[in-house]
Amino acid sequence: MGFFGTYRYDGTRWHELPRPDLSPAEEPWLLVYIHDSDVGMVHYRPTGTGSGVAYLGHTPRTYFDDPGASAPTDVAREAAALAAWWALARGGVDPDAVAAKERELAGYLAADEDPDADEPLDGDGGDDEPVELDDADIFVEVKVSRFVLALGLPDLPEPDLVGR
Repeated sequence: MGFFGTYRYDGTRWHELPRPDLSPAEEPWLLVYIHDSDVGMVHYRPTGTGSGVAYLGHTPRTYFDDPGASAPTDVAREAAALAAWWALARGGVDPDAVAAKERELAGYLAADEDPDADEPLDGDGGDDEPVELDDADIFVEVKVSRFVLALGLPDLPEPDLVGR
């Protein structure tokens, strides 16, 4: 069983929550929900030109092999909206910095995958070399941590595992 956790950033610090809470709050805010160490859901407000939801690791559509599990993803659109969110959270930044941040954040975001597509079995197409995976490719919470640091936010707090 993987890790499950929910965290909301209120503009100054993270709050661990027992479950996702998308109730209105002072903007800008960001909520991260980690599902089974495989899906990282990022909800953000204001949404700007984005949907307000981005994924890290796998999208629900891919993870559950169910097209109805989430709306189709548009990595470029969400990366642009998250870069605008980043700029807003800083009180505005140079357009070149926003464009660079957009490219950086796009590298973290998950796209819908074809569940029938073959995954690579090794690093170069041959059968004798194993695939080298980064921890962020195995545990989405590592990717989420790197993502929030890329947004210039403090790292997520250690989970409170007492009573769980």
